[in-house]
Amino acid sequence: MRLTFITLLACLSAAYAQPAKEDIIKVIDSKYDVYASMAHKIWEFAEVGYQEEKSSAILQKELAKEGFKIEAGVAGMPTAFIASYGQGKPVIGVLGEFDALPGISQEAVPELKPIAGKEAGHACGHHLFGTASAAAAIAVKNWMIKNKIAGTLRFYGTPAEEGGSGKVYMVRDGLFKDVDAVLHWHPSAANDASAGSSLANKSGKFRFYGVASHAAGSPERGRSALDGVEAMNNMVNMLREHVPQETRIHYVITSGGEAPNVVPAYAEVYYYVRHPRRDEVKSIWERVEKAAQGAALGTGTRVEVEVTGGVYDLLPNETLARLMDANLRTVGGYTYTEQEKEFGQKIQQSFTGKIPSLEITNQISAFQMRGGLGGSTDVGDVSWVVPTAGLGTATWVPGTAAHSWQAVAAGGMSIGHKGMMVAAKTIALTLTDLFTNPEQIQKAIKELKERTGSDFKYEALLGDRKPALNYRMK
Repeated sequence: MRLTFITLLACLSAAYAQPAKEDIIKVIDSKYDVYASMAHKIWEFAEVGYQEEKSSAILQKELAKEGFKIEAGVAGMPTAFIASYGQGKPVIGVLGEFDALPGISQEAVPELKPIAGKEAGHACGHHLFGTASAAAAIAVKNWMIKNKIAGTLRFYGTPAEEGGSGKVYMVRDGLFKDVDAVLHWHPSAANDASAGSSLANKSGKFRFYGVASHAAGSPERGRSALDGVEAMNNMVNMLREHVPQETRIHYVITSGGEAPNVVPAYAEVYYYVRHPRRDEVKSIWERVEKAAQGAALGTGTRVEVEVTGGVYDLLPNETLARLMDANLRTVGGYTYTEQEKEFGQKIQQSFTGKIPSLEITNQISAFQMRGGLGGSTDVGDVSWVVPTAGLGTATWVPGTAAHSWQAVAAGGMSIGHKGMMVAAKTIALTLTDLFTNPEQIQKAIKELKERTGSDFKYEALLGDRKPALNYRMK
């Protein structure tokens, strides 16, 4: 049988690719201790959104040491940065996060045990996220040098994913305008590279201003800002019956006064509004703002609204997702040691409902095209302007919910580190595919254009405001 020239090239490329991928896997595995140490340091820092000075610095230092050119403080965010290697096309980006969550400190032990004197914790595993992405970028940079591969590799250090919408400002400032594809990942309780969406989200703080007075001696002189907050919350809770059923609305009262015998002159409530479609989020948010205005009118107070975040729903790209899935299957999962099994079993004793097998960490979930997941991410904005794909790996004990002490605990020990390495290797292999198979990039770009439509124009949900650098400050 005669082989065409194109077929011959494809066969040669495939024959070359597998040994190269095996080498990359070995290189990343050889630096397990280095990357586990980096991730653990960021886990210990546990810095919240826009305050991740040490976390950002450790990633920048490692990438700079490896020959990446660092551009720090991009898009008006002091902890955001871009690390670049190479030049010309294609331009492939890798995302890295590193912010922690407030109010969820935890030691790396299998029972609830907050760390004394520490408020925040990596309950979403972003210490692993940033480190694995950096590990992948470094390995692929060295592969590019060794094999004289043309193109540009960029690592995007993205702060404040948890409610701060860091990537949105990067997209809005055009930092992805010349990028051909973007890869990312996220800590999880299973290994899965399915193509899925997420919930669009708009968030902000409603600040009520009243008049202080003695709550018993002269209550008639006071106007309670807390009454304004509570009236607003009551109206929004009634609103839940009259919004699309996929809607999610959450709030916390962040300030409600200082003493029961003082009518509060100031109170604040922090809201999230989510839905699979960003147009619905915008509409529901407007109704929430009207509830706030009505509450202020009815309680004789004044309200100010600050939109602190807003992210698009994640736009799946099946072309890239299937490529990522194939590489995840090449890498495979991992198995627990006896000590890790004991840790995992103790963690699972704190769960309710059905308990999954610990063997999930050594399995790869079936590929699916999914609808909106339960969470939101500022990767969504990136995915509407650049073909984007991601995966999740088993960095947590199977059955663990994100934003929990159980997630913090596993992320601070070897279970988290092993899952992180699966992500690093999968991203690295997918990067090599994109640099050596330009037709995959063109196919992904075509798919993006078909999904967005010819008339799509990006506009940030949070408008033209500057980054909310103080949104985590008390």
